[in-house]
Amino acid sequence: MGAAAIDKGGVWHRGRWSALGLLVAVLAASLWAYAADARWSYILVYAWFGLAYGLLLQYGRFCMASAVRDLFAVRVPRMAVGMMIAVALYALVAAGVSLSGFNTFHPNPIGWHVLIGAAIFGFGIVFTGGCASGSLYKAGEGNLASALVIVSISFSQALVVGSKGFGDALAPASWTKSALAKDMPAELDVTHGWFDLFTAGYVWDLKAATLAQRLGVADASWLAALVNMLVVALLPVGLILLLLYAVYFRPGHMRRAKIARPTWRDHLSGLWAMATASRNTALAGAGLGILAGAHMWTTGAMRAHFKIDNFGELLAAMHLKRGLSIQDTVFDPGYWYITTQEAQWGGWLLERAGVPLGDNIFFGLDNGLPPPWLNAPGFMSIGIILGAAMMALVRREFRWKVPNLEGALFALLGGALMGLGARVAMGCNIGAFFATVTNGDPSGWIFLVGMALGAYVGVKIFAWWIDWQSARRGDELSLS
Repeated sequence: MGAAAIDKGGVWHRGRWSALGLLVAVLAASLWAYAADARWSYILVYAWFGLAYGLLLQYGRFCMASAVRDLFAVRVPRMAVGMMIAVALYALVAAGVSLSGFNTFHPNPIGWHVLIGAAIFGFGIVFTGGCASGSLYKAGEGNLASALVIVSISFSQALVVGSKGFGDALAPASWTKSALAKDMPAELDVTHGWFDLFTAGYVWDLKAATLAQRLGVADASWLAALVNMLVVALLPVGLILLLLYAVYFRPGHMRRAKIARPTWRDHLSGLWAMATASRNTALAGAGLGILAGAHMWTTGAMRAHFKIDNFGELLAAMHLKRGLSIQDTVFDPGYWYITTQEAQWGGWLLERAGVPLGDNIFFGLDNGLPPPWLNAPGFMSIGIILGAAMMALVRREFRWKVPNLEGALFALLGGALMGLGARVAMGCNIGAFFATVTNGDPSGWIFLVGMALGAYVGVKIFAWWIDWQSARRGDELSLS
């Protein structure tokens, strides 16, 4: 039977066969790796969860850049509502994971750097058209501008954390004094490099803790799980949903329903209508929330099974120490995270080009610079791209999209800003917001505020650019 005949039957078209081929290839590679050594299953967990993230992200076209752009440019809360659904469900699952003893979450320090870094990150996502996770899934759809964003994020982060001399004047004397007072390994040079001084002289002096820890509640207790879930995640999510409904959704909904004096029943109906305005987005948000919690539990269970705290221990046991940090560790968050593994990709390539990056805190002390084939979270990002490609092929939405020069420049510039912002804030929209607030770390809401502020400014500047270009060309452009 030919491809055309299959298309007419509406059952199996060429895209579905291509998606099936990708799935079979990933499955075959996974079976080969597991047969070679069962310890590779640790990487496979990251890869397959990444694949599932990619499927859901593409299905719901789930992107925080779209959420802030839609709110500020066209006043549509659809994606923001989906985000809040994901946060609520991840928080519920994370509470259970915490009680199980398999929680792998590490809170972020709270300080001004979160707000500033998030604002830079939020400004950048407006010009790239995608956040960190959104750029990965859009690359899976064949969008080469999003692929350029990933490249720019990777190299910009590596250059930021590894720069020596350049930008040192940005480091206050107090950072230098605090950094030099710490007992640092001899292999590291923290006397130069503003990011090392920023990390050792400022960030390490801040407290990183969940709300329950700040209140002195014992970890892995029912009270800690309840405090983190309810106070840090569910209550703010409820307030944000009410705000989105009151400001963005209610006026239009009541006008369409021809309700002049709404009752509380009408408002409940309106809230439900807002939550289900986009079925795909709502389902994707729910799926991502549950999946992210399951990912954290699975990684925690794998660590217990192998009796390790970090994947670097497994690599060392397998005599694969190349690229490990001086502590024999690698970046291994244990849950959904983006940007650090991309920084490692960029750093690994720069080292191959002769740029030394092993003497800084970010790579040398903590995350290492493993080759891409030994980078467990890196396989998660690759999985997101492949999962999105599969879903796009099935839905006939895969298209190779080559950006024009202007689009390519926006992708590179926006990606560089996202990389800088992610390093200053110590994470992106996933690691510094989604994974934090759902696990009881209030610093994530500071990141969201900063990202929203940066995106708001970015939308205004981008709108001005579009108006100027439209007037100059005599045509109409679109934010999309």
